Amino acid sequence: MFLRLAQEHRQFVQDLVMNLQALAIVMERRGYPASCYTCGNQMNSASFMVSLGENHLIRFLVSDYGITWTEMRDDRELMKLEGAEAVNQLQELANIVKHSMQASNGNKALARKY
Repeated sequence: MFLRLAQEHRQFVQDLVMNLQALAIVMERRGYPASCYTCGNQMNSASFMVSLGENHLIRFLVSDYGITWTEMRDDRELMKLEGAEAVNQLQELANIVKHSMQASNGNKALARKY
């Protein structure tokens, strides 16, 4: 049972790393300075960072040892979350990007109409 759980956890971390890489690409295309660094090809850890504006930085770390979300403004830590709460906050960030993309696409379609 424990070996199966360990393997499931490794797969979860790998999936999360792949999604972080994709989110970094999308955010870069939307004009946010973003990066996602991994160590080696095994995808067992990643460091995701994005700047949301002047002196507003998000850092998300994932590895076999844990998951953390840290939000900073003016070099001061505003919020630090771990585990499921960190992943929930990451989902909120992805939702904001998704909604801004939909609004932007809707505005482009509207502009083409007129």
